[in-house]
Amino acid sequence: MRLRHPDGSLLHLAYCSNVHPADDLDGVAAQLERYTARVRERLGVDTLGIGLWVAAPALADANAAGRLAAQVRRLGLEVVTLNGFPYTAFHAPVVKLGVYSPDWTDAARRDYTLGLARLLARLLPDDIEEGSISTLPLGWREGWDETAQGAALAALHEVAAGLERLHAETGKRIRLALEPEPGCTIETIAQACDVLAGLAPEWIGVCLDACHLAVQFETPAGAIERLRDAGVDVVKAQVSSALRVEPHERELLERYTEPKFLHQVRERVNGHVEGVDDLPDAGALPGQREWRVHFHVPVHTAEHTTQAELVDTLSALVGSGAPLTRHLEVETYTWSVMGGDDEALIEGLASELEWTRDQLVALGAEVLA
Repeated sequence: MRLRHPDGSLLHLAYCSNVHPADDLDGVAAQLERYTARVRERLGVDTLGIGLWVAAPALADANAAGRLAAQVRRLGLEVVTLNGFPYTAFHAPVVKLGVYSPDWTDAARRDYTLGLARLLARLLPDDIEEGSISTLPLGWREGWDETAQGAALAALHEVAAGLERLHAETGKRIRLALEPEPGCTIETIAQACDVLAGLAPEWIGVCLDACHLAVQFETPAGAIERLRDAGVDVVKAQVSSALRVEPHERELLERYTEPKFLHQVRERVNGHVEGVDDLPDAGALPGQREWRVHFHVPVHTAEHTTQAELVDTLSALVGSGAPLTRHLEVETYTWSVMGGDDEALIEGLASELEWTRDQLVALGAEVLA
């Protein structure tokens, strides 16, 4: 979905396809017909943005890329961003810490990311020159040392060089966006600024995930100020919302305790943030104040969520002057563990996009046909 910002620039609104399981590019194409095209019809728009998640093994079939590009066009869809965080098996029965492997010390992560960049250059609409890829913030924090840090930064420099070559070859400018996440070696925007300041700024910035920002108790205004001071761009934003639970509401979390994904929990105590790595371990927290849980919940839901923080995040990103990012991706990958059939999923995704569109319109954006 395209919108025009008050400054005249183009905003792209999409939802992330990591909610749909697919093992290869033909599987991705099938999911676009089964779900995404019907979301577009439900919204009544001519073109709908979809942020694709493509597993690493799927990139091996070069011929399938052409079929996927044709399917995207045929269904009235467009792709300007990819989610390159999960490498593979994101819909396995248990994902948990597996989503952080391989990390940026492994050459497989570099090669996967460059493969995604080549695919995105092929999928970008003819009238769009810039695309984005979000990726994990180096790796999981445990066992991370200076050697790992050095290897990861070297790999990022190699990717930046590869993106520059791709731009020279295709005219398409693909940028990488590290996505701070609770529990990782970069879990906050403040830490991202420390790592990314001066690191290939033309090619590498951050993916600001509103859920993660809220879970870590970072304010949108404070995060944006740090990024500006460090000269780090918001390449992409993920429109997402976390669980918020007060001390007297802990029983609500029983319905969200599930075995597939990792759900980090944070509590702010005396000005600092304490946390555990998964929801079943939350009893180790002091429990005196609200808990924020890394469980992506539908963004149009206000009760027991960080929707208010999401509204503030959208305002900080696109609410005044020039937009800080033009790629906005709704990411609620947990629909699969919340239950429901195809119709419920399509209705839910459409409702999230409607809500986000309305927020952007309230900030002065104009929906384009």
